[in-house]
Amino acid sequence: MSQRLRHLTSLENMPSATIERLLDRAVSMRDACAHGTRKLDLLAGRTVLNLFFEPSTRTRTSFELAARRLGADVINFDIGLSSTSKGEALFDTLHTLEAMHLDTIVVRHKISGTPDELVRHAMSGVAVINAGDGNRAHPTQGLLDMLTIREHRPDFRQLKVVICGDVKHSRVARSDVHALRALGAKEIRLCGPAGLMPEASEFPGCTIVENFDEAIEGVDAVIMLRLQKERMASTDLPDEAAYFERFGLDNRRLALAGKGCLVMHPGPLNRGIEIASEVADGPQSRILEQVGNGVFVRMAVLCEVMGR
Repeated sequence: MSQRLRHLTSLENMPSATIERLLDRAVSMRDACAHGTRKLDLLAGRTVLNLFFEPSTRTRTSFELAARRLGADVINFDIGLSSTSKGEALFDTLHTLEAMHLDTIVVRHKISGTPDELVRHAMSGVAVINAGDGNRAHPTQGLLDMLTIREHRPDFRQLKVVICGDVKHSRVARSDVHALRALGAKEIRLCGPAGLMPEASEFPGCTIVENFDEAIEGVDAVIMLRLQKERMASTDLPDEAAYFERFGLDNRRLALAGKGCLVMHPGPLNRGIEIASEVADGPQSRILEQVGNGVFVRMAVLCEVMGR
């Protein structure tokens, strides 16, 4: 059995056995708490701090729900009212919080690598979970996406998937690719405007396809990405109507995919820009399923890093 994780900052180089164990644990959590209607007390007496330096709806809420369903105490750190707004260094904030005897810090930060820096500077046994850092990683999103796919396409060795949109700025794309490669996905295609695509060397083992009609042909899952406007210069922002025409997912394009192709999106949705409403709300959409799976995946991760 693979060694227990003390922290979760990335899925890069994570063994497939560890990913599968976390997904299996998430399913067990879902069954044990009856899809969220029954509270577990596996983390009673433990304290989880949500330390979010960027706005979040789905991730922060699902981490809070996950911790509370496990019986933990949850603190949501308000950055606007904290000493960081007065110029306090991040690591001084970390040590101050550690002195309050926290068990886990869930951190989101605009600067890539911040969670790993917290791990290196932590002076206590606090666990660190990355809830998204810059454009580098979003490991729990990657795990919940894998769980959603596995529920419908359990054999990753036969899986063909396309990730379309703003790949360059997407931490979700990176974590998804790390997980898909570890699980042995047959084919991973990347598609998007040339200015929003990374260097091919950043995504080894992936095929870059410029035309979305070609990229989606015959795939088993399509993962659409949000335009990361907050990470772009104004000159890089695409014309939204032209973007949808070339890279938006509508019913015409979805018909080019494989039968029963899974439609996924990490949210928030930009309807009519990345995805048409009839597809986002259609029978092949797994978007709300992703959201639901996120709570159970985060329950599994919290138990993993705290040794329960």
